[in-house]
Amino acid sequence: MSSPMRSNLFGSIGPSARSAFTLLELLIVVTVMGIAGALVIPSMNQVGALRGQTAIRTAVADITFAQSEALAHQRRYVIVFGKIVTDDGSGGWQVDNGNGYTVCVPPVGNAAVDVATDFAWDTLDGNVPFSRDFDLDRYHGANITGYAFNNPTDTIIFDELGGIAYDLTTDTPGQGGALNFDTPVATYDINLEAYTGRVTVVRTEK
Repeated sequence: MSSPMRSNLFGSIGPSARSAFTLLELLIVVTVMGIAGALVIPSMNQVGALRGQTAIRTAVADITFAQSEALAHQRRYVIVFGKIVTDDGSGGWQVDNGNGYTVCVPPVGNAAVDVATDFAWDTLDGNVPFSRDFDLDRYHGANITGYAFNNPTDTIIFDELGGIAYDLTTDTPGQGGALNFDTPVATYDINLEAYTGRVTVVRTEK
């Protein structure tokens, strides 16, 4: 039995003719793939923005962690800016000036912080100091451009109730302050309210 003949506007098509994609179908496929690629692969600017935001989120998380730990352990916790604790290569630790900070827990009654010995241990890796270096690639050029906390040492001091303290040895309340960040796409002000230590963030687009 012979195969039936098919026809279209241009005449008869034999039984061996093969169907193919139309131009419209190809255009639809290409368009959908382009949209999917745009959604899945962020632009370089978006990557930079996300990495910059990582630095801000990290700083806010560290500040609130130090505050909650001070309350939980009834100890004063201090965040010292511009000091980073790193491996000295011989199994010990060294303090360097840098674009970051270190969370410290000074002994009760001490009037000053010795970063080299008073640093807290990192919560994710208990074998390294709780120190942040924002020059690392994962923070994509986030820079601490300023900090002011209205106390003699310009550090954040949380007292035993999780509030802002003026110093390590008295009950004088602190007046809060701000930590300023610059990233490739925006600047951020991390503000701490007086007494309570409540954290707010203000973003300014470039």
